[in-house]
Amino acid sequence: MKILVLNGSPKRDGSDTMHITRAFLKGMEEAAEQDIRIIHTIDSHIEYCSGCFSCMRNGGTCIHRDDMQDILEEILDSDLLVLSFPLYCYGMPAPLKAFLDRTLPLSNMAMRKVGDRYEHVEQADFTHLRYLMICGCGFPNSRKNFEPAVMQFKLCFPENHTILTVPESPMFNAAEAAPVTEARLARIREAGHQYAEKGEIGAELLREITSPMIPEEQYAALVNGTV
Repeated sequence: MKILVLNGSPKRDGSDTMHITRAFLKGMEEAAEQDIRIIHTIDSHIEYCSGCFSCMRNGGTCIHRDDMQDILEEILDSDLLVLSFPLYCYGMPAPLKAFLDRTLPLSNMAMRKVGDRYEHVEQADFTHLRYLMICGCGFPNSRKNFEPAVMQFKLCFPENHTILTVPESPMFNAAEAAPVTEARLARIREAGHQYAEKGEIGAELLREITSPMIPEEQYAALVNGTV
């Protein structure tokens, strides 16, 4: 499988969330050989979308001459697109959001009704693609934190998507937390293995991965320095 990972963290490989992503990809590689490419969006030249809609009217050509055209071509040449990012203000970091805004060339101005909402008609074939969101946050639980990012991802990629939201993710960069985090990363590798084999993750395993690693009150006390 050809996998393109867009890492939205400005910390690059040092990202808390990338620990999760690497474990998932390792699990996929344990199941079968994978062709994996990782792009750190902070290092890419991606201009902000100007909202001129030229790309949607002229066959997908953007007015900006930057790295985005090459990235779009890589996406269309991939089987799985992974968005890996930490939660910033209940959404994605700015470099990754700039990328998402610049995916307009994949659609044109025409609209069609799908269910109870309207979508732009595509002007590229990406029906073969699957989508994976991996997002970590520094809060001790998932409730009322990930919902905006999850909703945006689902609206942008309504089909063939899988979502992993992991609270307490700074623990993955804390050596003293290894007794807890290594066990969780092992389960994430198992999820990657399942996904590579079946195209989905079992509901029970998904619930475990997206749950707090230690009790919420204990994590908050550690962060606050009150233990």
